[in-house]
Amino acid sequence: MVLNYIWIAFFLIAFVVALVKLLFFGDMQVFTDIMNSTYDTARTGFEISLGLTGVLSLWLGVMKIGERGGMVELFSRAVAPLFSRLFPDIPKNHPAAGSMLMNISANMLGLDNAATPFGLKAMQQLQEINPQKEQASNPMIMFLVLNASGLTLIPVTVMVYRAQLGAANPADVFIPIMIATFAATLAGVIAVCLRQGINIFQRAIMGFLLGMCGIIAATVLLFRTMPQEQINIVSSLAANIILFSIICLFILKALRKKINIFEAFIDGAKDGFKTAVTIIPYLIAILVGIGVFRASGAMDFLMDGLRSLVAMTGSDTRWVDGMPTALMKPLSGSGARGMMIDTMKNFGADSFAGRLSAVLQGATDTTFYIVAVYYGAVNIKNSRYTVPYALLADLAGVIAAIFTAYLFFG
Repeated sequence: MVLNYIWIAFFLIAFVVALVKLLFFGDMQVFTDIMNSTYDTARTGFEISLGLTGVLSLWLGVMKIGERGGMVELFSRAVAPLFSRLFPDIPKNHPAAGSMLMNISANMLGLDNAATPFGLKAMQQLQEINPQKEQASNPMIMFLVLNASGLTLIPVTVMVYRAQLGAANPADVFIPIMIATFAATLAGVIAVCLRQGINIFQRAIMGFLLGMCGIIAATVLLFRTMPQEQINIVSSLAANIILFSIICLFILKALRKKINIFEAFIDGAKDGFKTAVTIIPYLIAILVGIGVFRASGAMDFLMDGLRSLVAMTGSDTRWVDGMPTALMKPLSGSGARGMMIDTMKNFGADSFAGRLSAVLQGATDTTFYIVAVYYGAVNIKNSRYTVPYALLADLAGVIAAIFTAYLFFG
């Protein structure tokens, strides 16, 4: 399993870097910092899991109402033409299709708290039809690569941070983020399709890709005419109206079928609690590994080496200043957010590095967190080629982010 080797590498690289800093630079604090990071990240992992417990209980309760009421089945039928091509191993009208649709939609609207429970429910449903219970199936891999590509229509959080840090026009990164995140999704889908022998030129898949292009173009045109404050209000309002409307639709459909809605919610909430407990060890493991890597100073060495290599070629090195965000994003969402804020503070929110770091923050997702939590929830031990293909999507997003940053901000 790739994740196993990556996790081992975090510790061994951290040890070597820390030893070098101790012996050659006289850093007497480095091993203390590393050990402190293990305690801090273990506590953080448990706190995140506790926070997820309530959210998972809520949304898996809602999903159970949708299942028993038949709404999830309707969603499954609606996306059947596309999902039957992208996920050929999933039986027709299987409820997993509805859960995946809910997850992808929530991600696109920036509703992370809602997206995770839908995604975990989809993984449980995919595991039911997985012939090898400890090995990731083809549909699981496609689903996780789609998640890791981080497709987002409305990057509200990034724009809010830019506003707080004094950007003259916080929304000026909106279009570059849209382009970069779509490039990541496109690369991920095409790569996995090629690996799994799926014909990407089928009408349904091409329709999906062209439809996404249309949605992104329409969103860009709509928001370009709005001031920053109005963008925040409209995007937040639209996302929450859609989400609450879905809850009400689930309840109304269940009422029509005359099921016990409260009992259905309780049964789903119990599943959410069990899932939250299941993912605690996986989440703590990945966060501790990342924390050790950061605390050792390995990230700093990596950035210094990259800057030196770029300088040797005679190329512009400004983009390197935004790379800490790109390198941290697959490892830790909060870590990448901290890197973005640090870059904007050091170079300015409207500097090239500040804008690039914001685009990079919105262009990719927390790949290792997603893999650890989603596979951990269903006890998958062998992720097969999930991680390299998800990182390929991230790389496409990073390259597109750098390209669009130079295109829009010079």
